[in-house]
Amino acid sequence: MHAKIVAGLALGACLGLVQPSLAAPDWKAVAQALGKSGTEMPGGVYRVGLPRSDLKVSLDGVELKPALALGSWLAFKAMGDHDVMVMGDLVLTEPEISPVMMKLIESGIEITALHNHLQRAQPQTMYMHVLGHGDPEQLAAALHSALQEGATPLSAAPASTAAAFEPIDLDTSIIDQALGHKGKVNGGVYQVSIPRAETIKDDGMEVPDAMGSAIAINFQPTGSGKAAITGDFVLVASEVNPVLKALRESGIEVTAVHNHMLDDQPRLFFMHFWANDDVGKLTKGLKLALDQVHLRTGI
Repeated sequence: MHAKIVAGLALGACLGLVQPSLAAPDWKAVAQALGKSGTEMPGGVYRVGLPRSDLKVSLDGVELKPALALGSWLAFKAMGDHDVMVMGDLVLTEPEISPVMMKLIESGIEITALHNHLQRAQPQTMYMHVLGHGDPEQLAAALHSALQEGATPLSAAPASTAAAFEPIDLDTSIIDQALGHKGKVNGGVYQVSIPRAETIKDDGMEVPDAMGSAIAINFQPTGSGKAAITGDFVLVASEVNPVLKALRESGIEVTAVHNHMLDDQPRLFFMHFWANDDVGKLTKGLKLALDQVHLRTGI
């Protein structure tokens, strides 16, 4: 159906019949069907965070906060008359993978990737990337049904914004200055989002930053000016090895390189990383890696 919508919009544009904007779906109804409310983001995206607060995961002696590396999410974007695209990343334990996957398949929701983001984490978590098109409430209900096959916490109540104002044991000005982008505190983690220069599309539909097309770098304080870092660089093929080299030569471990989407334009590779070290040292290495990437300017 989504291909027909795109073709219709293109024909309408030629005839001068396209409306200025699409009517926003009923996001409250989507939240009710999913069992968890979200936030309206730039680019017409309704994003729902689903942190795995039920899990206690440690890596190299660091207990990972959900906002660092255990944050499932789903993002909905209007495509046409009462149709949306939904993309997301589900954090799952190994026993959850098969039942969640089968429920998604039964509902017609595509699996676009299944892989690790980290290494040596205990217990191990895997990451299932999903894609769906259609009626927003039906998609939300199907995703709710799939998530119930695992233990991802769901709540109809909106997430508290108090964590955004909590102090964090990091000199975030060092991070902002080094990376050239200002982050935000979320659940005890400092999160920085850095968009690529290109307009990212999947199956011809635009994928805004809030749907996972931006570089994500997360910092969790570990004391004495140190932080654990993880996230992913969003790269085209020619950038993969220059970025990998910059990270490794800076003492930052590269833990995975893979796809998240199946029909993305340009073709993208997602490079995940891990380190726990002095913040100043880490930001220098991250900046060297960012220098290899075609980033959006004027932010």
